[in-house]
Amino acid sequence: MAADTPPLNRRAAVLAALMVGASTLGAALIPTRRMADRRGQFTLAEAVPERFAGWVVDPRARGIVVNPQTEELLRRIYTETLERTYVRGPGERIMLSIAYGADQSDVSLQMHYPEVCYPAQGFQLEGRREDRLDLPYGRIPVRRLETTFSTVRHEPVTYWTVIGDELTMSGLDKRLAEIRHGLRGEIVDGMLVRVSSINIDTAAAFALQDQFIRDLLASLTPAARRRLAALP
Repeated sequence: MAADTPPLNRRAAVLAALMVGASTLGAALIPTRRMADRRGQFTLAEAVPERFAGWVVDPRARGIVVNPQTEELLRRIYTETLERTYVRGPGERIMLSIAYGADQSDVSLQMHYPEVCYPAQGFQLEGRREDRLDLPYGRIPVRRLETTFSTVRHEPVTYWTVIGDELTMSGLDKRLAEIRHGLRGEIVDGMLVRVSSINIDTAAAFALQDQFIRDLLASLTPAARRRLAALP
């Protein structure tokens, strides 16, 4: 045996120490504090007004908003959901769907995205692209979808997601946000905000949706705007 080779028991002790250190570091990096608990009480129905900037909830529009998941799945995945249809003037109708999940660390409880859920309900996904919405408070990265159901329903969709306190769009963005918060010991929550309308004119539909989003975010308190759009 070479003179500079440490004795077997010494090497074993060093290896054991390294293993214990790695285990301790791994345990230390496991998030334990839920952001949802730190944020305090928040209710979508109270945070989002039923009337603003000429828009008003249509109480007769129950069932118009597409619900891509079953009620049982919604209860399991999301802590809270909000579905409303707003109207403003002749032919101006917007469907709003917001889903909030308090714990995004469990894969089985993570948000389901519209480009997956709409086809699961029988819709055809005709187009998808990334876009951005510039606002006085900042910029929201959004995803635009064009969906159709048979020949009777053409429904353009705009949506965005917030993971923790960060706007995310791609799966990589979402994972990086989870890691950044996880390194601070935080279990992130998640918000998905979806706006859609039934209109065969896709450009006109997206223009109206953008106006609705601007009006909606302007009507929120700063605290609610941070939760729904990660904007001041």
